[in-house]
Amino acid sequence: MTTTTVTAKTATGPVTTRTLLTAAALAAPVWVVVSLAQAFTRAGFDLTRHPLSQLATGELGWIQIATFVTVGVLFIAGATGLRRALHGRPGGVWTPRLIRTVGVGMIAAGAFTMDAGDGFPVGTPAGPPAGMSWHAIAHMAAGSITFLALAAAGFVLGRHFTRTGDRTSAIISRVAGVAVIVGNGWTMSGGRFGSLTLAIGVSVALAWVSTVAYRLRNHT
Repeated sequence: MTTTTVTAKTATGPVTTRTLLTAAALAAPVWVVVSLAQAFTRAGFDLTRHPLSQLATGELGWIQIATFVTVGVLFIAGATGLRRALHGRPGGVWTPRLIRTVGVGMIAAGAFTMDAGDGFPVGTPAGPPAGMSWHAIAHMAAGSITFLALAAAGFVLGRHFTRTGDRTSAIISRVAGVAVIVGNGWTMSGGRFGSLTLAIGVSVALAWVSTVAYRLRNHT
């Protein structure tokens, strides 16, 4: 009876874990493809001046809102897959916790949108809004938590790969974490092309998390 039970868990467990890891693997591609498709096609949007979050404003804002929520759900599901795949290994506790936080933060960022500003959507006066709405403040808070968790996940994964002897992946993980910090810091300081720098930094880190999930999926 015991042998039968163990065999059944072995047969079904990996399938479920692979599905969850697939969700995390798909999250970054969905974010990058949908966000950039809008960035290059929506009238008045300039990635060197407007953050990707601002795509959630205007008549077509629902697309970016849906993207935030979808990616958030994928990362939350993926976090469970990461917890199972990394159980008992370095980073096996904090990596899934941080990625789950990223997922929750993305959903919150979609629920609470930025204010229109700096000429976008078309017809909006140039320059920043005169004041920030409550939902814009909530969006900034959600974004800050998301960026912090994403950067931390990069460093935790760096430790994981260092402990497992994968030096190249350890370096990439830490670079991904630094990319988020630099991108966010440069934007907050009002640096030139700050929104573009932030978009690159966050996209790099998200892509690395999805890559790690994909690699774990193939070994589960």
